[in-house]
Amino acid sequence: MIWTVYLSGEIHTDWREQIAAGAEAAGLPVEFVSANTDHDSSDAAGDFLGKPENNFWRDHQSSKVNAIRTKTLLEQCDLAVIRFGDKYKQWNAAFDAGYCAAMGTPYVTLHDEDIVHPLKEVDAAAMAWAQTPEQVVELLKYVTA
Repeated sequence: MIWTVYLSGEIHTDWREQIAAGAEAAGLPVEFVSANTDHDSSDAAGDFLGKPENNFWRDHQSSKVNAIRTKTLLEQCDLAVIRFGDKYKQWNAAFDAGYCAAMGTPYVTLHDEDIVHPLKEVDAAAMAWAQTPEQVVELLKYVTA
């Protein structure tokens, strides 16, 4: 079986690449999918439909276009890894975690210890909490064996 792993959340560090490299080095039977991680093109995802007159409607329009990809990939994945960084509030990651929980899709959170408290509900529904990409790779080794 090839596992489809959805990588959600923070886009400002190379955690996705670290997990992918670790999984490849270990020869794991996984494929990784993700939302659009390019901030500018994600914000502009709906601009081809016409430029709304204010930022609320631009964000709304682009969010819906982005959701076509996100919803489809989340619904088809076997496992999601949801990363919360330390600089920005990743509401989209929290939404993805909630969506996984509602669908019964297992997910793992990836974040530092200093944000355990604000993520207590998200972590409570997670199957595991990892603090490093290396821990995620070890988890993938175990679950795909």
